[in-house]
Formats: sequence, structure tokens, C-alpha cells
Amino acid sequence: MKKTIIPLLIFFIILLTSTLVVSQQNEEDKKFQKFLESYFDELWKFYPTAATLAGYHKYDNKLEDLSNKKIEKRREALDKFNQELVAKIDRLILSPEFQIDHEIMVDVLDFEFFNHENLLPWEYNPLYYNEIFINCVRSLLTKEFAPLDTRAKNAADRLKALPKLIKQSKENLKTPPQLYTETAIKQFPAIIDFYKIELPQLIESAPAASKSKLQENYRKVISALEDYQRFLQNELLARSTGNIRLGEQAHRRLIRLTFQNSIPLQELLAQSQADYKNIRREMFLVCIPFYKIMDPKIDLENPPANLTEDQLINATISHVLNKIKKEHTTKDEYINQIKSSVDEIKSFLLSNQLVELPEENLNIESMPLESQGTAWTRLLSPGIYETSGIYSSQISPFPEEWQEEQITSFLEEHNNFMLYFWTVRHIYPGQFVPKFYTHKNPSIVRKLHPNMPLLKGWSLYIEEILPSSGFGNYDLRLRLNQLKLKLRTAINLRLEFNIHEAGMTKEQAIAYMTRGGFQTQAEAERKWNHIILYPCDAAFAYVGLQEILDMEKEYKNLKGESFSRKEFLQKLLSYGALPLRHLKKKMLE
Repeated sequence: MKKTIIPLLIFFIILLTSTLVVSQQNEEDKKFQKFLESYFDELWKFYPTAATLAGYHKYDNKLEDLSNKKIEKRREALDKFNQELVAKIDRLILSPEFQIDHEIMVDVLDFEFFNHENLLPWEYNPLYYNEIFINCVRSLLTKEFAPLDTRAKNAADRLKALPKLIKQSKENLKTPPQLYTETAIKQFPAIIDFYKIELPQLIESAPAASKSKLQENYRKVISALEDYQRFLQNELLARSTGNIRLGEQAHRRLIRLTFQNSIPLQELLAQSQADYKNIRREMFLVCIPFYKIMDPKIDLENPPANLTEDQLINATISHVLNKIKKEHTTKDEYINQIKSSVDEIKSFLLSNQLVELPEENLNIESMPLESQGTAWTRLLSPGIYETSGIYSSQISPFPEEWQEEQITSFLEEHNNFMLYFWTVRHIYPGQFVPKFYTHKNPSIVRKLHPNMPLLKGWSLYIEEILPSSGFGNYDLRLRLNQLKLKLRTAINLRLEFNIHEAGMTKEQAIAYMTRGGFQTQAEAERKWNHIILYPCDAAFAYVGLQEILDMEKEYKNLKGESFSRKEFLQKLLSYGALPLRHLKKKMLE
């Protein structure tokens, strides 16, 4: 009898303990959910334009107030949220998925503190205001998420508040880096055109009740915007002497918050240096049979004794690249050629069953002028609160100020062999596929703050497996250009650190890219600008690729002979763009 009672007693103790743990977990989860609701509501209250774009419409009738008082109030709110998150919510009691979201939120708050302490975009980045100016009204009148009358009334309220924000921007901006102001100036004619040309047409379609209010407020905005444009050109540009470099301390903090890596930083840097040498060596080996039949200048069997190994590699690769770069599309057919490349890539991936692709279509279109100057492409996706919507990849047209030789140089750089892999990386699958799966995750935290190295590194993994899978019928010219693009990724990581931490000059950076990476002058200058405008962004792809390759190696060890690359990729995407350290744990569970 006693033998029967003891096991039953143990069973009831375990059951009671488990019930207690689950009860505590549920209470802590509820507390954390309430915290998230409060935090996000305060966030969107401070950034109402971003809220509209995200699909959160509580503050559609409000506009950003960037007075010193409001900015300080936001900083005080961050202190309160940080204290609540760390001191009042026990992460260890939360359910496993909420534990991950909790850790992400710690980084999110730290990033906002970083914004207030180091970046200060309202003081040092006029592009910050350009984003608000172009989106605050257009986001309301061009997306049908509510009755037109409601959206029009809210747009009228924002138009009414816009002159005040423009005045604040002039008062706030101090000494931004010159490149920031120059880029803002280039974008601004398109912002003016929206308000002068497109907005009146949108107002005409508004209900009569709100049309007069829109028209009344619209006239005041035009005058304020034109005054701001003169301010950018005549006042701000002259005092745009700000530092383009973050410095080691700030840069490392930003890296920690955005990389969220599991591979140590020093190991990544060492690997990038090894990859730089190995990729160049492989490009050289690919070039040898081509070089020998392309009017060779050097006898590769008996090279001149005065040439170093690097000089021999540079001479051989440059010679072959110069011979094959003439095969390229035209300026007028450039975007159509990319669309055609997308069809070929998608068909190959599906027919060879390399990866599960979404049925969702990706629109490919020209980037509007107001968004140009900061990146060559960008992905537009549904707001994080929206359950459906359109995915669009925008491609920048050629800058109007480019001369014919600059256009030709660009087209030669993105020749018929390079363009396929550039398309894989930047258009399709690009960030679209991992972003699509991330959007399916119910966590608002993860949708708003995806891990960027994963989003950007995933397509590099696809890019890497295409040649070995037979894409292009094993044409070595394709492999050569894929290696060149891969080399660019390793170079980008090193440039990121050398520019923001080691004081590398523009001349040194461009020499590194053009001589060591075989890039054109125009391509190198664009990359310099990108690293200055968007710290860390250029390094994401390399970090993400290395982490995925590391995960693949460990996953192969786990699965043994049952390993399937397609299944590995699908599982990788199924979790969304988690911080890499968490994703790796989930992949190996």
C-alpha cells in the first residue's frame, strides 16, 4: 500500500509544481504583453508617420513634434520603459518565445538610447526629415486602409502641422556631414514636385467636406517647403562639417545591437581577410584559360620575375574582366533585363527544387527621385500590422547628372554575367523571401526588428549555390563574376571597420575597391557613400552569410546522411529573422 502511495504523491507534487510554473509563466507573459502594447503605442505616438506606414492608425491625424521638449520627453519615456523591462519583468519566467522577444526588446531600447546619445538624427541628418516630409501625407492618401473621407481629414490635419515641423527642422539641424546634406538637397525637388503636382490631384478626388480644408492647408505648406529648400542650399550646406565616422566606441555599440552575431567579431574579421585572398586566388584560376586566348600580355607559365603574386593576379583578372564586360544591356533595357533575370532565376530555383519560394509576386519598378541617392535598390513590404499587401523592389534609375561614359561604366560593371548574381542578391530572392517569411511570424517585435545580417546574408547563400547547381550551364564567366561579387562582400566588411574606426580616407577606400576588388570608380564611390550614410549596413551581408554557413555545417553534423539543403533552408526561414544567436540554437534543437 505504501509503495503505491509514494509514486502517487510524487506524481501530484510534479503536477502541482508544473501547474504553478505554467501559472507564473502566464502571468509574466501577460505582464510582458502589456508592456509591449504600452511601449509600441508610445513609440507610434512619437513617430506617427512611421506608424501609418506600419499599419498602426491611431495617430494618423498627428505629425511628428520634434521640439526639444518632446524629444526630452521621449528620452524620459525610454528610461521608464527600460526600468520596467529589466526590473519588473522576470525574463526567466516568461515562456520561451517571449524570452527571445524580451532579449530583442533590451537591444531595441539600447538602440533608441544610442539614437539619443550618438546619432541624434534630428540634429545631424536632414534625410531624417525628408522621409517624414514625403511620407506623412502620401501614406494617408495613396493606401486604401480606411474610408477616403477619414484619410483626407487626417491628411488635412498633418498638412496643417507640417509648417511647424519644417520650422523645427531648421532650428534643430546643426552641423551634419556634408554628404547627408548634399543627398537631401538632391532628393528635395521630388518632394516639392509631390506637393505641387501629385498632391493637388489627390486632393481633387477627396470628398467635398475635407477638400476645402486640404486646399487651405496645402497652400501654406508649399511656401514653407520652398523656404526649407533654400535653407538646405544656402545655409545648412555651408555649415555641414560634421564627422562622417562613428568612432570605435560608438561603432562597436552599434555593431553589437545590429549584428546580434554568434561568431566572435575578431573571427569574422580574420575570415574576411582570408576570404579576400582566397577569392582573388580562385578568380585567378578561373581566368587562366580565358587569359591564354585573349591576346595575353604575360606568359603565365613563365611570368616576369619583377611581378609580385598580387600584381600577377591583378593583371590577369583585370585583363579578362575587361574583355567580357562589353556584353551588357542598354540603359533603356536595364530594368527589363533585371525582370527577365528574375524569371530565369526563379524558374531555375523551382525546377531544381533548391528552395521553397513564396507564391506571392514581387513587383519590380523604378525608384522615385525622392528616395534616390542613398541606395541603388530598396524593398517595400506590407506594414507590420497589415496581414496582406504588395511587395515591391524599387531600382534607382541612372542619375540625371551622369555623363554617357558613367552610364557605360555602370553597365559594363553590371554586365550580362554579373547581373544575374546582382539580381539574386538585391532583387530576387534578395531580401524579399526571408522578409516574406518573417512577416508571417505573429511577433510584432520580430517583424519590426528583424535581424538584418540574416535578411541580407540569405540571398548570398543562394548566390553561392547557383553556379555549382548548374545555373548558366557552368559558364565560367558567370562563376568569375559571382566570385567578384563575393569578393566585394568581404571587402565591404573590412571597409566598414576601417572607415568608421581606423580613419581610412576616401582615396584609400576607393583604391582598395578598384585595385583589390576590380570595381569601377563609380561603383567604389557609391559604396563609400553608402557606408557613410548607413553605418553597419554594408557589413550585414558578409556576417549573415558566415553565420548561415556555420549553421549549415553544424546542421549537417546533426542530420548526417539525412541532411537536405532545401529542408535546411526552409527550416532556417520558418523562424523569421531572429537574432543569429537564437536562430542557431533553434536550428540545432
